Amino acid sequence: MYDLVIRNARMLTHDELVDIGVRDGRIVEISDEMNERGVQEVDAAGDLLLSPFVESHIHLDSVLTAGEPRYNESGTLFEGIQVWTERKPSLTEQDVMKRALTALKWQMANGILHVRTHVDVCDPNLTAVKAMLKVKERVAPYMGLQIVAFPQEGIASFDGGKELMEEALRLGVDVVGAIPHYEYTREMGIDSLHTCFHLAQKYDRLIDVHCDEIDDEQSRFVETVATLALQTGLRERVTASHTTAMHSYNGAYAYKLFRLLRNSGINMVANPLINITLQGRFDSYPTRRGVTRIKEMWRSGINVSLGHDDILDPWYPLGIGSMLQVAHMAIHTSHMTGMQEIAETIHMITERAARTLQIESEYGIEIGKPASFILLPGSDAFDLIRRQPMPRYVVSRGKIVAATDPAVTKVFTDLGEEERIDFRKPLT
Repeated sequence: MYDLVIRNARMLTHDELVDIGVRDGRIVEISDEMNERGVQEVDAAGDLLLSPFVESHIHLDSVLTAGEPRYNESGTLFEGIQVWTERKPSLTEQDVMKRALTALKWQMANGILHVRTHVDVCDPNLTAVKAMLKVKERVAPYMGLQIVAFPQEGIASFDGGKELMEEALRLGVDVVGAIPHYEYTREMGIDSLHTCFHLAQKYDRLIDVHCDEIDDEQSRFVETVATLALQTGLRERVTASHTTAMHSYNGAYAYKLFRLLRNSGINMVANPLINITLQGRFDSYPTRRGVTRIKEMWRSGINVSLGHDDILDPWYPLGIGSMLQVAHMAIHTSHMTGMQEIAETIHMITERAARTLQIESEYGIEIGKPASFILLPGSDAFDLIRRQPMPRYVVSRGKIVAATDPAVTKVFTDLGEEERIDFRKPLT
C-alpha cells in the first residue's frame, strides 16, 4: 500500500489523466490506472498537477516592513534603500524570523516549495543572516531555502563590506551576491564582481548578482558577470538578477550581448512586479517599463526565470506570495500574449527556476524523485495564468502541507434562480 495516491490528475506532459503513487516521500509510480491503494487518497478530478513553484529571487529579511519607519513615497529604488537603512538598526533575530516565516507560509500556500532569498550583509552584527540560517533549518523538512549574501550598500563602497561577505559565507550562506551598479564608481563595481567570484570559488558557492538594476543604458556590468562566468568555468552556477538597464540598451549592443550570455551559460532572473514599479521613476512621458528583455532572452536560448523580489517592504507595498501574479505581470510587461509565450511563463516559475537554483536533480514529477508537487484547479498553463487559482493541495515529500478549498461563485437572476459560475474555459 502506498502512503499517498493522487488519482485522475492532469499533467502538461500527458494526454490522459494519471495516478501518482507515493511511498517514503518519493514518487514510485505514475500510471493511467493504478491498482495499488493509498493510506491517503486524493481525487484530482481532472485538475492540473505541476512541479512546485520555485521562487528565484526574494528578500525575506525585509518582508512585511512596509511603512516601517516610513513609506517609500517616491517609489524609487534609492528611497527604498534609504528607508531600509533606517529600519536595519531595529532588526532583531526574532523580528526577522517572525516576518520571514509568515511570508514563507504565504508562499507555501501558493505552491512555492523552493526559495532563494537575498539577505543584507551590510550589518556589522549580521543579524538578518543569523536569523535566516535559523529559518532555513526550521523549514527544511518541507521547503528548500537558499540564502544569498547580499551587500545592499556595496562590497567595495561599504566599510568592511568584503569582510562581512566572507563572514556570512563562513556562517553557512549558500550563494555569493554583489550589487556593482550601486558601488560608488564603475571601477569599484568591477572590483566587487572580482571579489564575488573569488569568494564563490574559495567557498565553493553559487553566485547571484543584483546586476544593472537601473534605467541607465550605460550600466553594463552583466557583460562582466558573463565573461567572468566563462573565464572561471562557473557558468550555470552564476545568475544575473534584474538587469533592468537592458530595457534601455540599443539593439546592436543587445544583439552582441545575447551571444555572450548564451555562450556563458548563466541564468537570468527577472522581477516584473517590482521592476515595473521601481523603474522609469525619473522619466517624463513616455515612461519606460524598465523590465529586462524576458521574451527576447528566452527566444535566444538563455535560461530565464521569474521572482517576486519584494512583498510588503520599502520597495513594494503589495504582494501575497503568488508566483502566478509574477508570471501574469511578465506577460503584460514583455508583450508575451502569444499562446506559446503565455505557457512558457509557467516554465519560468517551475523547471527554469529550478535550473537557476541548481536543484534539478531533486526536482520534477518523475519516478524516484521527491514527491513534491501542487494540484491546481485548472486545465492547462493558459488557464492557470488567466484565472490565477490557489492550489487545492500542496504536497512536500509525500506530505500534504497546504490545502485550499476552491471558491464557489453563484449568480442570481431576477427570477431568483441560482446558477453556479465556473470561470474556467470549457475543455474542447
